[in-house]
Amino acid sequence: MRFTNSIGALLCAAVVLAVPGCSTLQQTMGTVFPAESTGGTLDEPTVIAGIREALRIGTENTVTSTSKLDGFLGNQLIRIVLPEQMTTVASTMRKVGFGSQVDELEVGMNRAAELAAGEARDVFWAAIKGMTVSDAFGILNGGNTAATDYFRGKTSAALKMRFQPIVERKIQEVGVSRLYTRVADTYNSLPLAGTQKMVDLEDYVTDKTLAGLFTVLGTEERKIRQDPLARTTDLLKKVFGR
Repeated sequence: MRFTNSIGALLCAAVVLAVPGCSTLQQTMGTVFPAESTGGTLDEPTVIAGIREALRIGTENTVTSTSKLDGFLGNQLIRIVLPEQMTTVASTMRKVGFGSQVDELEVGMNRAAELAAGEARDVFWAAIKGMTVSDAFGILNGGNTAATDYFRGKTSAALKMRFQPIVERKIQEVGVSRLYTRVADTYNSLPLAGTQKMVDLEDYVTDKTLAGLFTVLGTEERKIRQDPLARTTDLLKKVFGR
């Protein structure tokens, strides 16, 4: 598309022009390009501001939706279920009348994720503020989840470090560890059930919380890119509305 090519040239030019000795190239290429669908101009600051606005809105919607009550539990895309290693445990316990314990444990894991998800806001915002022209170029010309991929690369380590102690604390607060121990003990006491090896619940819930956040963020990004109604500000309409 002509717009994408123009913006790509704009961002590439911005990177090149940052190198000393390129004043002649700057005079030749310029930094202002026409905004075809708006009748105005779309300069570099507008492009960067528009992408940051999209990231800010997308991450804010993601954190708000996942950190509310049932943000994880009520969303089938990201709902946290028992670890795959415990499929046999869950199935056996439901068959012998202990399904309520399994359900209670799953509710507790999702509540811990919802409580931790709110902590992602500051980490996401730091990544937005640290975005370079090169990052913006990659996001603008990337696929429908290019921004989500950017955040996954930039924030996963920081988010996990921040989430881990919160998840551990929340797991204790909502009694997940107690429920987990009770489920394992009940299963291990069943005749011929064998012994179930315990899974590190803190790591499991932390990883699932991160995966859920990025899943929702990808959905929010696709909305802004594809749905005009999701472009709720003039800046988003100007940058993405073509």
